[in-house]
Amino acid sequence: MRLEIWADVVCAWAYIGKRRLETVLLSWHGEPVEVIWRPFRIDPMAPAQALALADALQDPLVDAALQQCAPGLSPAENRVRVSEIAAAEGLGPRWGAAWRANSHDAHRLIALAYESGGAPLQNAVAEEVMKAHFLDALDISARGTLALVAERAGFPEGAGLVAGTAGEDHVRELVLRGKAIGVTTSPTFVVAGEALAGAHAPEVVADFLRRSEGLAEPRIPAEVVRLREAEALLDLGDPLGCLTLLGPLLDEHGEDKNVRLLAARAYFHSAQLGRARAVLEPLCAEAPDDSYAQLLLGRVLERQGRGAEAAPHLRLAAAMTPTYGR
Repeated sequence: MRLEIWADVVCAWAYIGKRRLETVLLSWHGEPVEVIWRPFRIDPMAPAQALALADALQDPLVDAALQQCAPGLSPAENRVRVSEIAAAEGLGPRWGAAWRANSHDAHRLIALAYESGGAPLQNAVAEEVMKAHFLDALDISARGTLALVAERAGFPEGAGLVAGTAGEDHVRELVLRGKAIGVTTSPTFVVAGEALAGAHAPEVVADFLRRSEGLAEPRIPAEVVRLREAEALLDLGDPLGCLTLLGPLLDEHGEDKNVRLLAARAYFHSAQLGRARAVLEPLCAEAPDDSYAQLLLGRVLERQGRGAEAAPHLRLAAAMTPTYGR
C-alpha cells in the first residue's frame, strides 16, 4: 500500500500526524505500507528571508491565516493547545517554531531524498526538518540548517543538491498536483485516490488504512492523469498552473486535439489572447464542426477588438450548439 502524506513541514499538525501514523504502524499487521511525503504550502507568501515568528504574528494577514487554522481561538490560544497535543504525542520537551520560514527548499530536500534513497531516507529527512523547525527552533529556510538536517538524516549529499536548483520544477509541479486532486489541508493522507484530511487520532488513521487495503492505483496512462489534473487546475481558476502541468504534454503530444484545446482555454483565461488565437485558428480549420473551439475563437477575437472576424465563428458555434448563442 502506498500512503502519500501531503503536508507542509511548517504545519504543526503535520508533525503530530506523523507521530500518530507511526503509532499505528508500530502495531500494524496488514498490508505493508510505504509512506511517501508530498509538498503542500500553508503559507505560500512566506518571505524568502525568514522572520522571527513573534514579529510575524504582529502582521494582521498572518494572524488571519492562523485563525483559519483554529476557528474560535486566538493564535496564542491555539499555540498553547497545539503544544499540549504535541507533548501528548511525545514531541518535546521544548515545542514551538521560532521562525516564519519559507518551506520550499525543505520540500525540495525531502523530494530529492526520495529520489536518492526511497521512502525510508525521505521519511528520515522529513523527521529531521520538522524536528529542526518545531523542537530546535531553527530557520529551515536557511541553507546551513538544511545542510545540518541532511547530515543528521544520513543524506549529506542533499546539501549540495539544494544549494543548486535540483528539484525546483518537480516540487512546483507536485504542489500543483496536490491542488488538482483536491488537497486543501495539511496533513492529508491519500491511498489510491481515497483521502483522509487532518491529523486524526490513531484509531481513525488505523481504520482508514484498513479500509484502504486492497485498493489499487487506477491504471491510467501518466499522460491522461496529467491532462486531467491540468484541467482540474483550470476549473479551480488557476490557468497558469494548468499551463505548467500541460508543458510536457505540449512538448510531447502537441498534435493532440484535447491538449491543444485545453491549452487554448488556459491561454484565454490568463489573457494570453495571441497564444490562444494561434492555437485555435488551425484547430478550427482542422475541425470546423467543433462548436466549442469555434465559440472560443470567437470570444478571443472579440476580446482583441476584432468583432467582424469574430462574428462568423460565433454564428457557427450557435448554429451547432444553440445554447452558445444565448
